[in-house]
Amino acid sequence: MGFKMGIVGLPNVGKSTLFNALTKTAAAQAANFPFCTIEPNVGEVAVPDERLDKLAAIAKSAQIIPTRMTFVDIAGLVKGASKGEGLGNQFLANIREVDAIAHVLRCFEDDDVTHVEGRVDPVADAETIETELMLADLESIEKRRANLVRKLKGNDKEAQQQDRLLAMAQAAIEEGKPARVVEIDDEDRKAWKMLQLLSTKPVLYVCNVEEEAAASGNALSEKVGEMAAAQGNIHVVISAKIEEEISQLDAEEAEMFLEEMGLDEAGLDRLIKAGHKLLHLQTYFTVGPKEARAWTIREGTLAPQAAGVIHGDFERGFIRAETIAYDDYVACNGEGGAKEAGKMRAEGKSYLVKDGDVMHFLFNT
Repeated sequence: MGFKMGIVGLPNVGKSTLFNALTKTAAAQAANFPFCTIEPNVGEVAVPDERLDKLAAIAKSAQIIPTRMTFVDIAGLVKGASKGEGLGNQFLANIREVDAIAHVLRCFEDDDVTHVEGRVDPVADAETIETELMLADLESIEKRRANLVRKLKGNDKEAQQQDRLLAMAQAAIEEGKPARVVEIDDEDRKAWKMLQLLSTKPVLYVCNVEEEAAASGNALSEKVGEMAAAQGNIHVVISAKIEEEISQLDAEEAEMFLEEMGLDEAGLDRLIKAGHKLLHLQTYFTVGPKEARAWTIREGTLAPQAAGVIHGDFERGFIRAETIAYDDYVACNGEGGAKEAGKMRAEGKSYLVKDGDVMHFLFNT
């Protein structure tokens, strides 16, 4: 199950520098002018999880396979994108394809790096992009509702549901709020997702600060934090320049560098973990002598659906899951010890998988 996060932002905020660090490549050209990233760059990164290394050490696994998240570096946006300004149409189309948005905000002063609006104000930058997404949604909603008129006259149930949901989104946007604030009932959730409205995407604010502020942030990142808290969103503080430097070092050098900078972990690790949290994702593990592997599922996933992430046959023929909690696996020094201590459980189709579960699935072929 793949999850995509789109990296967005105004030109010259450090977006491509951050992407380069994430993927340890120079595929995204970082340059001091708008639209240097013409095509969206896509990179997969491993999700850092210390638990996986611990499990592999206990099981003496020959291979370690972390779960992964996809990042898409999307062309810089300018005011008027919803009307096709700059690379607006392409920008908006690329956002439709991602699960969430990592919105990079410039939280540093630097006379050598121009700002497209001629000033450094991360909160205003965030509002610019949010407004463009909402305007694009509003235009889309009005067209779609006009196209539903004939079906509504024929009492088409699906059209009635779609029009009702579009009307709810329209009302929110006309009040100056993104569509993600709309509360949706469970029976409408699938149809709501199918609308693919841009302003329903969850947002993670990434505060790109100067190197000296990487550990504690600065006055600009504090303002972003206040905005994010008021919206119920998440924010992380990162120095893209530091992350780019770290990406060129080996593990030992990187650890020493972080210590010198007063950082507990790389900002990118915090970003990836925050992305997981934003998307309500969790991890379960399969562990054995061949490999220790992490698997990504959404919170609230039942055991058969979790098994289906490995292979569809596992879900279709699901019998039961042999499950050990991560802490029990470690405390009992592996599967054998967990069995002896009575910590291995047989779970059925109604079991809600928990973060950190070590699982083995039994199924009919």
